[in-house]
Amino acid sequence: MVTERPGPSTVDVVSLREATKAWFLISLQTFGGPAGQIAVMQRTLVEEKRWIGQQRFLFALSYCTLLPGPEAQQLATYVGWLLNGVRGALVAGILFVLPGVVALLVLSGVYVAYGDTTLVEALFLGLGPAVIAIVLQAVIRVGRKGLTHPVFVALAVASFVALTFFAVPFPVVVLTAGVVGWVVGRARPDLAGSSGSSAAADDGPPPLVPDDALHAERPSTRRSAVVLVVGLTLWAAPVVAAALVLGRSSTLVDQGVFFSGAAVVTFGGAYAVLAYVAQQAADVYGWLAPGEMVRGLALAETTPGPLIMVVQFVAFLGAYRDPGTLDPWVAAVLAALLTTWVTFVPCFLFILLGAPYVERLRHNRTLASALTGITAAVVGVIANLALYFALHTLFEETRRVTTGPLALELPVVGTLQWAALAVTVLGCLLIFRRGWSVLRTLGACTLVGAALHLATVAA
Repeated sequence: MVTERPGPSTVDVVSLREATKAWFLISLQTFGGPAGQIAVMQRTLVEEKRWIGQQRFLFALSYCTLLPGPEAQQLATYVGWLLNGVRGALVAGILFVLPGVVALLVLSGVYVAYGDTTLVEALFLGLGPAVIAIVLQAVIRVGRKGLTHPVFVALAVASFVALTFFAVPFPVVVLTAGVVGWVVGRARPDLAGSSGSSAAADDGPPPLVPDDALHAERPSTRRSAVVLVVGLTLWAAPVVAAALVLGRSSTLVDQGVFFSGAAVVTFGGAYAVLAYVAQQAADVYGWLAPGEMVRGLALAETTPGPLIMVVQFVAFLGAYRDPGTLDPWVAAVLAALLTTWVTFVPCFLFILLGAPYVERLRHNRTLASALTGITAAVVGVIANLALYFALHTLFEETRRVTTGPLALELPVVGTLQWAALAVTVLGCLLIFRRGWSVLRTLGACTLVGAALHLATVAA
């Protein structure tokens, strides 16, 4: 039975101060793209702190997966809203990206000033391999707790195969899973919403936000109108201000308009839109060279926060090289911050506008059945993202193989990075055999990775 409870609109589930501290610590661990970020939140929020139930976590993730933009950041915003209302959503969402914004801003400046970030990247050598172990643990745990029936196991496997071996577009996989979930719910009503049951929860105290409770903040036309007007105004204001002060032909205005559009078409996360961004930024606007996009992507993958943060690097370089009437460094910093703003403000808008309605969908058996199917597919999506990240961490090069309907990415075996493999093995041993915490594992692997790099350079 779904129950009402006093929600964050009236009472904080945890104190905002405690939640802020937790979100800050999570933000320092958000390496490895969406798979790594979901893994950190799964471990911290569901397993360690018991703030949210496992199936409730997956339900929120299913909704965020349907939205354009970085699903992990939106998931943090959604959970923050569940815990502390609008204040919690803003704190969680902002802190999730803040360390990455600062880190990539600094690294972009280093790249422009010195033309190389090899030394900086060496410091992050151990992070990527360590995240592989963390993500692997999350896939196993989420799969074990979220797939409570063979039907959902099959759906998760089918989603993974479709994405990995046949390059089926992400929206098609998600929508198909929703349809399958709806059909299963019609044929077997006893399975509808079973992945949202708390029956699969592991041993431990009950979560503060249980699987069968609704948020107390009800949706209303007035609330939606306020959120929509405020959100759209905040989204557009910096771009309008730049146009008024610098002129419509300014690079900052072009970037604000372009990345605002990109923010609403990034279904499937950053991976789905990066090829388009790279082509437009390099070939159409000339903000950077094609090879520099690869370097920016490498920096984004080795810094905390969503991978879509690479747009900040693109904007920084573009504005520095075409600053207009501004000092190049001032233009670069303003462009990076403006691009970050127009990329992430829509994420808050989507969550704060839609979350109260999504909460009520748990009453609707038909829609709940569809979301049950999507929840199962999300496990396959996480596994696919984990494989993608592992391929690009352990191998310098990959190749695309296309034969008929088959389309998959394979590693170039000769480009295996042995140091990365060694750190990955170490991370797996520390996580699975020694039971180390995420932060402790990341710290140890970073030190070992840096030592291996220094030994390689010295040799």
